[in-house]
Amino acid sequence: MKGFDDIRELYAAQPEARRRKFTAASFSFNMAGGRCETCEGAGAVLVEMVFLADVYVPCETCGGKRYRRDVLDVKIQGFSIADVLELTVEEAMRRFRHQPKLGQALWHLQQVGLGYLRLGQPATTLSGGEAQRLKIARELAAAGKRGGRKCYILDEPTTGLHLEDVRVLIHVLERLVEAGNTVIVIEHHLDLIKRADWVIDLGPEAGAGGGRIVAQGTPEQVAATPGSHTGRFLREVLAEAPVAG
Repeated sequence: MKGFDDIRELYAAQPEARRRKFTAASFSFNMAGGRCETCEGAGAVLVEMVFLADVYVPCETCGGKRYRRDVLDVKIQGFSIADVLELTVEEAMRRFRHQPKLGQALWHLQQVGLGYLRLGQPATTLSGGEAQRLKIARELAAAGKRGGRKCYILDEPTTGLHLEDVRVLIHVLERLVEAGNTVIVIEHHLDLIKRADWVIDLGPEAGAGGGRIVAQGTPEQVAATPGSHTGRFLREVLAEAPVAG
């Protein structure tokens, strides 16, 4: 989302940072200059075990803070750059609410249900669904600049999501469509399926017993198709809460 670029610029603009001749690069944990060189900005070091799996332990030099001590002395509202990386997206939104560009990037993350993520959380620790929503947030942030006419293909984006988070995701996907884009979703979640413009039901069974189109059309048309397992369950969901408009 490029939000960390703005955060580093803010810290580089502080009087203490200027006095010490720090630049925005000094507040990057990916570059030499301000990061802890013992752990190379990772905050942890690898300990190789002879007969067991290798483990990571907090760096003894920086205490897991990722940066040199003099860099950590630069603070905004009492927070060092390491403290900011421990904030969640929602906490950072409140703390940087007066920064329009940064606030917008954080807002897009919150809109796709990722407000609980820490700013410094490694991308490799994200689940598949979180990674997809992160990409969606990035596209939403850029959509206003370049317009629609893109095709997005998502594979089971609702996996592991609470029902309320699914509703947030549906709203986000609808925003992409309203901007002129096409969204293709491989999904089994009925709440998302019933909001689709067009449904293609593959079956009739999984694996060797499937592989052909059983039904296609609007959710209502698929629900009315005999022999469609998706349609049978979709019919029940539509009867409980018909889709508005």
